[in-house]
Amino acid sequence: MADVLFWCNTIVQRLKTRPQFQAVLAGHTLARTAHFALHCCALDVAVVRAPPAVPPTLFPVHAVWLGAMVPKRWAKRAVTRNAIKRQIYNVSADFESNLSERAHVVRLRAGFDRTHFVSASSDALKAAVRAELQQLFSRACAPTTP
Repeated sequence: MADVLFWCNTIVQRLKTRPQFQAVLAGHTLARTAHFALHCCALDVAVVRAPPAVPPTLFPVHAVWLGAMVPKRWAKRAVTRNAIKRQIYNVSADFESNLSERAHVVRLRAGFDRTHFVSASSDALKAAVRAELQQLFSRACAPTTP
């Protein structure tokens, strides 16, 4: 049993349901960059009006939870949205050990200029997204100084 708990605590859990995303977005913002925002909330949030099939807690495992929101408003093509989501999950794996046991959502809050990134999934776009995500996670994981 201890091995199972250790395994659950070392892997980032992914947000899947709408109430999970809503709870995290209702929490506070940890960090922002020009295109992204990192939202966070505690894991002990309960569902207010849960249907009988939904468990009373949104986050049953105490681990780092992560979700990615890439709205069509800011990334029109599915190829671009999927590439950005892949970059979010890949970069978050590098910062997994520095993130606290909370639920996090990385939200795209502005579009990338289509004149600079003509292709929907170019290497230049992926590099720009990756660099900005690294900046976002390093800001969120930086120790706060009084």
